[in-house]
Amino acid sequence: MRQELMSLPKGLADDVSRNLVMVARLIDEDPEGAYGYSRVALRLASRVAAVREAAGFAAYANQKYSEALAEFRAARRMTGNVDLWPVMADCERGLGRPEKALDMAGAPEVQKLDKPGQVEMRLVAAGARRDMDQLDAAIVTLQSPELASNSVQPWTARLRYAYADALLAAGREGEAREWFAKAVESDKDGSTDASDRLAELDGVEFVDALVEDGNEAEVVVDDVDVDLDVEDQDLDSDRVIDDGIDDEDDDDSAPEVVASEAATDEVVETVEIVEVDDRPQAGDKAKDDQTD
Repeated sequence: MRQELMSLPKGLADDVSRNLVMVARLIDEDPEGAYGYSRVALRLASRVAAVREAAGFAAYANQKYSEALAEFRAARRMTGNVDLWPVMADCERGLGRPEKALDMAGAPEVQKLDKPGQVEMRLVAAGARRDMDQLDAAIVTLQSPELASNSVQPWTARLRYAYADALLAAGREGEAREWFAKAVESDKDGSTDASDRLAELDGVEFVDALVEDGNEAEVVVDDVDVDLDVEDQDLDSDRVIDDGIDDEDDDDSAPEVVASEAATDEVVETVEIVEVDDRPQAGDKAKDDQTD
């Protein structure tokens, strides 16, 4: 990214880099804010591949799948890189075209992906099968050496979760429980809600029910009700229950969003560009669809 931005005039590169930093910083917590900054960067430097990619991820995070796909196609056309192939396929799912996503899953580009990219493509393909109500095919799609491996990789929890969710959708509750438990074991950073899904299958339900005076809390576990008088008991931390493009023409007509001075102060040097790494994963869309 630094090399791409160095092709711009110094002042312009500075402005673009500040907006890209804000995209990376906000995309998880404030997708709409990230989208606004991405539009500024796009207006300033639409011929920079990194800017088109960042704009694509910001649009993707806001479920603007047509716009995201156009930006990803533009970035890929500029670089020739295939890394965006899985998220492009997931955009096709978001646009209601799962058949197109499956076509992309069988394309030669998939063989050029690294291992994480191939796992993402498998997740997207399984999601497309579920979109088409092909539950058994979705289950088979997820069965892979990566799923069977005992080694824990960055993608392991999400792959096991998707497999468990597909099993549950197919009515195979016992197997689903086993794989939700495996997902919990590998989900060290809480990237899924596997623990909540496992508790639900085990019949454990956590309910906060405060009476009008705010003095009582009700805990329901396996249909057993226990009333706790909050005033009479000193609850310590151990007793707290946690809930769990073809776009050939540059778009210069995008609405202008002015980056805040706070963002300006946070970037000190022009050439120290921050990579946009906190990007949504392609399989996340599949995960959201499956849990709806």
